Amino acid sequence: MLKKVDSSQLKVGMYIHDLSCDWMTHPFVRNRFLLSSEEEIRKIVNAGIHDVVIDAGKGLDVQDAPTLDEAQEATERELTALAAKPVVVTRVSLGEEMARATQIRHQAATLVRTVMRDARLGKAIELDQVQPVVQNITESILRNPGALVGLLRIKNKDDYTFLHSVSVCTLLVAFCRSRGMAAELTHQAGLGGLLHDTGKALVPDAILNKPGPLTDEEFAVIKRHPQDGHAILLKSPEVGAIPLDITLHHHERRDGSGYPDKLAGDAISELAQMAAIVDVYDAITADRCYHKGMSAAAALRKIYEWSKFHFNPHYAQEFMRCVGIYPVGTMVMLESGRLGVVVEPHETNLLAPKVNVFFNTKQNLYIKPETVDLSRGLGFGGGDKIVGHESAAKWNVDPMRFLTLA
Repeated sequence: MLKKVDSSQLKVGMYIHDLSCDWMTHPFVRNRFLLSSEEEIRKIVNAGIHDVVIDAGKGLDVQDAPTLDEAQEATERELTALAAKPVVVTRVSLGEEMARATQIRHQAATLVRTVMRDARLGKAIELDQVQPVVQNITESILRNPGALVGLLRIKNKDDYTFLHSVSVCTLLVAFCRSRGMAAELTHQAGLGGLLHDTGKALVPDAILNKPGPLTDEEFAVIKRHPQDGHAILLKSPEVGAIPLDITLHHHERRDGSGYPDKLAGDAISELAQMAAIVDVYDAITADRCYHKGMSAAAALRKIYEWSKFHFNPHYAQEFMRCVGIYPVGTMVMLESGRLGVVVEPHETNLLAPKVNVFFNTKQNLYIKPETVDLSRGLGFGGGDKIVGHESAAKWNVDPMRFLTLA
């Protein structure tokens, strides 16, 4: 039986099923193992991991601990209460913005690749090349955030490092916009998002793209990238305080367990705290050579759970409302047995977006695509509801083909 336990309850002889943290937080080469020493327990606690999932069938039990199902049901109830909140209204349709967003995605990824190459060669960042790209991303978000955000959900393992930076920029701009922040502050945050991982240019490719767990020594090299990136950006005097701060502190955590400075609470700036949420969200939803990305819906649930300790809970909830419980591009299963891809969030109910349905799982065949507004009743373009997210690989379908309907 799987149970959720506080790390203070851990004992030698318990079997760890899930460390309940993002992969860059924990110092272990695997997620599942039998606790064999007090030192392993100390490593868990020192890594800022506050609760874990144990398998009582493979090791010692904690009698009064909730089962994993019970813990997830409690989280689900809390998320449902958060779902009926207003979201940002788009200016143009998803279909209208997709072509522009596709071009911006390519332009931005090419720029980040150039920035990384120049940083590796010891060159200063040319901000006059970066500024227009951030402006283009911002304007796309203003027209329809779902287009670019949806496109950036798809990343090849070979270009992850570059597209991750574009994603963090895009999501951070959308996050700032949804919080009503000033245009210049939003632009500076976007610069920080696009440049936040510049320090990874100095990480050897063998470590950055290692198809397996990192050793302690390799992990230490990776953890230097915020300081390395900060030092690289300092070579360009025109880079402002906000991008520098985001680059240096996007791995800090509110409980002081982050790096490089182990800042805690509000000693971490507002935008660095927001960038931390965005960075983790994009990282855990992406397929990498060493782990399978989780769905957006599952990632948001993790962000919510981790916000008890690692993130500002208020910011985490606002980020969830920004991207939606089921973000644009998410493939979902409907109660009717149809598969669909989310194309637009509802203005007040995050659990009832518009969905383009295209596949009948009961008959195992494609159907004539149509848009279903899940906020409406039967006979009014709705009459269905989401029962969960689905994997495109499981059904061997390409949901991105149905992001827009002719």
